[in-house]
Amino acid sequence: MHLAADVVVPDLAGWRRERLPTLPDEAYFSLAPDWVCEVLSPSTASIDRVKKPTIYAREQVQHAWLVDPLARTLEVLRLENGRWSIVATFADLAVVRVEPFDAIELDLSLLWE
Repeated sequence: MHLAADVVVPDLAGWRRERLPTLPDEAYFSLAPDWVCEVLSPSTASIDRVKKPTIYAREQVQHAWLVDPLARTLEVLRLENGRWSIVATFADLAVVRVEPFDAIELDLSLLWE
């Protein structure tokens, strides 16, 4: 994604259909997503926890998930007044409903297999 002067590549990203009804013709997205997910690794954790969230907040991304496969955790963040708030943290084999996808259950055990 090209967001202002920054180029970032989240592990997963999602847009509401009303904001992005069709895929762009460019090879990149310039519209900030509504949700991002970063899968943490020892080599990228500091970028995923410090640099990218600052960019996402500036661009008004409303939801972020941080998945740590080594710790087997899912950290759920929501942007509130320009700052990230931790909404919830889940671990191990929990079955959860997590915003912005709380209409469906997510079985975390599937992430750790």
